[in-house]
Amino acid sequence: MRIIGGSHKGRLIRPQGNLPVRPTTDLAKESLFNILNNRIDFEGLAVLDLFAGTGSISYEFASRGAGEVISVDLNKNCIDFIKKTVQFFQFKNMKVIRADAFKFIQNSYLKYDIVFADPPYDLDNVGELPRLISASEILKPEALFILEHSSKFDFSKSAFFIEKRNYGKVNFSFFRNA
Repeated sequence: MRIIGGSHKGRLIRPQGNLPVRPTTDLAKESLFNILNNRIDFEGLAVLDLFAGTGSISYEFASRGAGEVISVDLNKNCIDFIKKTVQFFQFKNMKVIRADAFKFIQNSYLKYDIVFADPPYDLDNVGELPRLISASEILKPEALFILEHSSKFDFSKSAFFIEKRNYGKVNFSFFRNA
């Protein structure tokens, strides 16, 4: 796994074998960030990465100049790995929080320009995430919510859905705060 772009482009990330994760493939991650590069300026953005896992998506945003990147995961090993990687790469714009993502959404008082969520594909309540994010107050006006999910989900009828992209087994649904 590697960082695709920004100040740390090409740097390798070597997650431990004991992490219960399914990291976003480099191909899917590169495609996602190509889409985002054409739509947004990363400089100074407030980004929330839910179900952060290895932190791969968080590092991309941090490397590209986001103002603040909050990585949230419940697994202690994932949190420890992300903290070590943040320290190793000296990302000053990253904060790592161990929390249940659903509770974090409900209790967060901060607002974000981008919220990215990559929950386990077999998580029972993945389908509730767009509604929960929309109902919460964590999105700034015109903010993007990006959900990585399996092909069994179709969010096209969700209130603020804008598009879906597919990269093999990886699907990204994009939502914009109205």
